[in-house]
Amino acid sequence: MSKSVINFKIDSDVKKEVQKLAKELGMPLSAIVNAQLRELLRTRTLNISAEPRMTAYLEKVIEGVEQDRKTKKNLTKTKSVNEAISHLNSL
Repeated sequence: MSKSVINFKIDSDVKKEVQKLAKELGMPLSAIVNAQLRELLRTRTLNISAEPRMTAYLEKVIEGVEQDRKTKKNLTKTKSVNEAISHLNSL
């Protein structure tokens, strides 16, 4: 994959804060920008929000889990972490 350079102007304080956040996440800022640009290409939408948002797919998965929990479907009654791990390994 070839690489290209994009130059753009950004508020100095924003740059410092986002670099700090990227470092806390253990990622280079370029990886975060690349991920966001790929998401824009994939979804053809731009989501700008101060609040974290779930994707439609994740919402659907969570709804399924909640339905299973309410109907007591797909639940394993384990008494310990080791018992749960043993059960998962047996699947």
